[in-house]
Amino acid sequence: MHFPHAPRIAVGSRNPVKVGAVTQVVRQWQAAARIEGVAVASGVPDQPRGDDETRRGAATRARAARAALDADIGIGIEGGVVDDDGVTMRTCAWAAVALRDGREFIGGSLAMPLPPAVAELVRRGVELGHAMDIITGGRDTKHGAGAVGILTNGLIDRQRAYEILVTYALSPLIASDYWDGVDVATATATGA
Repeated sequence: MHFPHAPRIAVGSRNPVKVGAVTQVVRQWQAAARIEGVAVASGVPDQPRGDDETRRGAATRARAARAALDADIGIGIEGGVVDDDGVTMRTCAWAAVALRDGREFIGGSLAMPLPPAVAELVRRGVELGHAMDIITGGRDTKHGAGAVGILTNGLIDRQRAYEILVTYALSPLIASDYWDGVDVATATATGA
């Protein structure tokens, strides 16, 4: 997607990890973009449960951020947990993109198993970041390395994990030539 001006991009959070993830990805695609975080409600509980609720939180953040700053693009990121069978629990995370013209895109992944002690705390109503703080004796995990950073011993941190989600969600804009104006009949006729 090409913009006639430096696009204004609103991130649906002031969390430095989320804003940093968006900034890192967007700077590679639209170097002149104006990126700003804004506090918006996700419309879901502080600890979203399940992929559907977590996706909904990301999409709500993207729409609200875009509207709050009258931006060209709103981006929302939401992390959650999935209790697969009452015994094992995993993380999930989604990034959503909301455009001024009403189109929306979503990208997700970050399915990582959680240790039993962390899962038990989350089942008791403790938010994942706080559960990690309790288990590790750390502080403010969700604004730093995150559970992913701790549980991978720093091989990948929360921001890097979110950068991947943001890239997936922005891919229709980053590689817009494959989304806009591709004629399937012409492409198949040329042997593609």
